[in-house]
Amino acid sequence: MKVVILAGGFGTRLSEYTKVVPKPMVKINKKPIILYIMEHFARYGHKDFYIALGYKGQVIKKYFSKKILDWNINLIDTGKNTMTGGRLKRVGKLFKDDTFFMTYGDGLSDVNLNKLLKFHLKKKKLVSLTAVRPPARFGALKINNGIVSYFKEKSKIDENWINGGFFVMQKKFLRFIDGDKSILERNPLERIAKLKQLAAFKHEGFWQCMDTKKDKDTLTKILKKKIS
Repeated sequence: MKVVILAGGFGTRLSEYTKVVPKPMVKINKKPIILYIMEHFARYGHKDFYIALGYKGQVIKKYFSKKILDWNINLIDTGKNTMTGGRLKRVGKLFKDDTFFMTYGDGLSDVNLNKLLKFHLKKKKLVSLTAVRPPARFGALKINNGIVSYFKEKSKIDENWINGGFFVMQKKFLRFIDGDKSILERNPLERIAKLKQLAAFKHEGFWQCMDTKKDKDTLTKILKKKIS
């Protein structure tokens, strides 16, 4: 199944590294985080990647031009200033598949992708996201019987569960994205949550994003332990 990875943001909160490379190319233990993400999908047999490029996209292009991988990698320029929703819509127009994975280029998890997909097909909603329990500085979800009844990005209210990325989506969802200025985590997902079309797969295992240097240091320590 196709995997869309959003990899075009400016990564301003990680400027120690992103002045030189885009955030997905920031290395953890000598390997860019995007490669860890792709390897996770590949382990489940999902090797058809569509990477939405923006800020310093040429760095990602150069990296994969030198890699020999048994994957289908499509590197798509989606505009330097395009928002997350706009990037997804631009890439989604390029393939006909009704169901696909989507994730961000800056977060790692050991979520079982087969179980996530099975959950999505069972719920029959436009979008299923992976709900995780992170630090309270993130957004909030309310979940009733596996369906999101409330979605608010970066709310100050601690609702225990937040959007951890790792989505399964139906192509019909793209209709809720207006264009390049659309932020995926705001209007589109909030709208379908109100329509009871956003499902949440609860993941209690490992999850860690990389928004700041502190996050990067945390991931470095965790992955060293996993590898050793």
